[in-house]
Amino acid sequence: MPDYKLTYFDFPGGRGEPIRIAFHAAGIDFDDHRISFDEFLQTREQMRFSCAPVLHIDGVAVTQSNAMLRFVGRQANLYPEDATQALYCDEAMDAVEDLLHQVVFTFGLEGDALKAARQKLVDGWLTIFVKGLGEVLERGGDYIADNRLTVADLKVYVQTRSLRSGTLDHVPTDLVDTLAPNLVAHEERIANDPVVTGYYESLKAES
Repeated sequence: MPDYKLTYFDFPGGRGEPIRIAFHAAGIDFDDHRISFDEFLQTREQMRFSCAPVLHIDGVAVTQSNAMLRFVGRQANLYPEDATQALYCDEAMDAVEDLLHQVVFTFGLEGDALKAARQKLVDGWLTIFVKGLGEVLERGGDYIADNRLTVADLKVYVQTRSLRSGTLDHVPTDLVDTLAPNLVAHEERIANDPVVTGYYESLKAES
C-alpha cells in the first residue's frame, strides 16, 4: 500500500474535505496533515502552482483537487465507470472549482471592500453557479450522477454546507435555499449517508 499524505487547511471544508471523506470511504490510511493559513503562506512557494491541497504518494507530490478526488474516488468505488456518468460527475466537480475560484478572489479583503466584493459575487457568479448546480442535480435526481453517491456529491455537499453555514461574510445563508432548494435536500441526504457520518464519527473517536 502506498504512503499517502494530504496537506490542506485545518477546517472541514474547501477543496480538501471531500478528499478526506473519500480516503475514509476507501478504507485507506493517510496522513491528514492540516496546516494554518499562515503556514501555507510561509510554504506556498515550495508547492507546485502555489496552491493547496497537495497529495504526496510515496513522497511524490501531486496537485489539483479534482484529480486527487477522482483518484481516491476510484479506489472507494465513488467514481462512475460509465463514461457519460463520469462526465456528469466531472461537470459538477469542475463547476464547484469555478465557484471556489471566484470566492477566493475575495479573501484578504476587509470592511467595505469585502462587503462590496461579496455582494457582487452574490449578484453574479454565486447565483449563476448555485442555479447551475441545482440544474445538474435535477438531471440526476437524488444524486449528481450514476444514481448513487459519488465524489461529485461529496464536493457539492461540502460547498453547499459552506454557503449555508454563514462562514462567508455578506453571503446570505438562505441563498441556496432560495435559488436551488433541491441542493438543500441533497446536502441533508449526503450528510446522513453512512460514508459521511462514518468519516465524522471517526474524527470524534480520534479526538
